[in-house]
Amino acid sequence: MLRQTLALALLCLCTTPLWAADCSTTIEASDAMQFNQKTITVAKTCKQFTMTLKHVGKLPKASMGHNWVLGTAADEQAIITDGMKAGAEQNYIKPGDPRVIAHTKLIGGGESDSVTVPVSKLKAGETYAYFCTFPGHAALMEGTLTLEK
Repeated sequence: MLRQTLALALLCLCTTPLWAADCSTTIEASDAMQFNQKTITVAKTCKQFTMTLKHVGKLPKASMGHNWVLGTAADEQAIITDGMKAGAEQNYIKPGDPRVIAHTKLIGGGESDSVTVPVSKLKAGETYAYFCTFPGHAALMEGTLTLEK
């Protein structure tokens, strides 16, 4: 019986990866209009990836709101422009914008929000950009996301 239990335990160890892929991250945004990370790499073994935005500042969203928006680098400026037209009530995201892969809601100091991205929406070799669409923030609040090859 002990031999069978030991064999089963060893079999489980051999079929389970020793290091599971990290399929989530948290980015902090501040009142100084900065993300604390400029790059994100998503493991290709992830089925989905969860990104949490945490506003570590104190200012309200009406004056220093932040969101996290993911699109291709080629679509970044158009997403920002259309988001400004959509306004704060739409989280500075054009409703139904097909260029937006994922986004959090607009948050103020002390708040956080998460979004889960199906990794099947990402392609290896594509350059993805993440940014804040609050007017004027994207110039400082941006980064790149890549799918591990």
